[in-house]
Amino acid sequence: MLQGKRIILGITGSIAAYKCIMLVRLLTKQGAEVRVVMTKAAQDFVSPLVLSTFSKHPVWIEFHEHNNWNNHVELGLWGDLMLIAPATCHTLGKMANGLCDNLVLATFLSARCPVMVAPAMDEDMFLHAATQASLATLRSRGTHVLDVNTGSLASGLSGPGRMTEPEEIIQAMCSQVFRQQDFAGKRVLISAGPTQEALDPVRFISNHSSGKMGIALAEAMYLLGADVTFVAGPMPSKPQYSEIQIIPVTTAAEMETACLAAFSAADICIMAAAVADYRPVQVANEKIKKQMEAWSIDLEKTTDILAQMGALKRSDQVLVGFALETENEEANAKAKLIRKNLDYIVLNSMRDAGAGFGTDTNQVTIFRADGEELQLPLASKNDIALKLCQSLKVWQS
Repeated sequence: MLQGKRIILGITGSIAAYKCIMLVRLLTKQGAEVRVVMTKAAQDFVSPLVLSTFSKHPVWIEFHEHNNWNNHVELGLWGDLMLIAPATCHTLGKMANGLCDNLVLATFLSARCPVMVAPAMDEDMFLHAATQASLATLRSRGTHVLDVNTGSLASGLSGPGRMTEPEEIIQAMCSQVFRQQDFAGKRVLISAGPTQEALDPVRFISNHSSGKMGIALAEAMYLLGADVTFVAGPMPSKPQYSEIQIIPVTTAAEMETACLAAFSAADICIMAAAVADYRPVQVANEKIKKQMEAWSIDLEKTTDILAQMGALKRSDQVLVGFALETENEEANAKAKLIRKNLDYIVLNSMRDAGAGFGTDTNQVTIFRADGEELQLPLASKNDIALKLCQSLKVWQS
């Protein structure tokens, strides 16, 4: 989402400036181009040399350096986003009143791109009416003001005023500024993760699905503008964007109920969950003791959720399934595509190194009902998800 984006980072004099080292690293790692502008006071908290090394560009501090003029007007026109982090109450007050006595403020006043601020200060300073008035003024002019975090402060107090973390800042950039409109107005239903079928109060039958691919798909669809409903089996993490509606479930029956309830309102459905094919016929009320030498369990089939959805699918809906195969991969995936009346099926092979359950990478082949296919080579699950979603957009155009 940040690939090729041009970010101006303005750093002011706060102890929180040390976080900008990680922020610059994360931005450049995601493909953004970063230019750093600092106030003189910021040098007391973070080294310009370190920031220059990670951004791969000189850091600007003065209007004139080494007999050269740092053209803040040109820089302000260059950026896709200007972020001021940390933004002290002093800087916020100057921004709100149009004051300009350093290069950060001059660049801010020259910028035609969106502006985002990450406040950082002590609790009483942050809660003071003057600071809140500055923030209100900036918001009224369209500035994106990030919430502060609550916790230990440099003064020794604990309360609101901590600068938001670099990962949270990048999340806000993506959702508030760079969110695209490819699927604007579209309602997308995504299922992910495993299901758990109880044997007794402490044991269950399940599989190794981590839900990572489904989470990546939900975030990609959200960042492409869709309204996303995410039906989530038990998994250690969840989508990071609060606007994604999460419906937690545990069993295959619960996933069936949740998916079918949301299906009729969905324009696009991507069923990435690893739903149990069988469940115990009987569930013990108490923990089963280790007494028998051998123990057999009677299992019954669970309902095929994807097949139900395929039978109910309207002509204006798009239904995508996943197939994780260990043998005859392509033939099995294509048979499932036809049998369940899908528009697309995404094939994973357990034979592919770096793909499958629990990994951060994947490689897939997408088969269309009309016979066309698309191979996506090994990449991060985030990249695979974005390319898959973008392919759906192109194919539906």
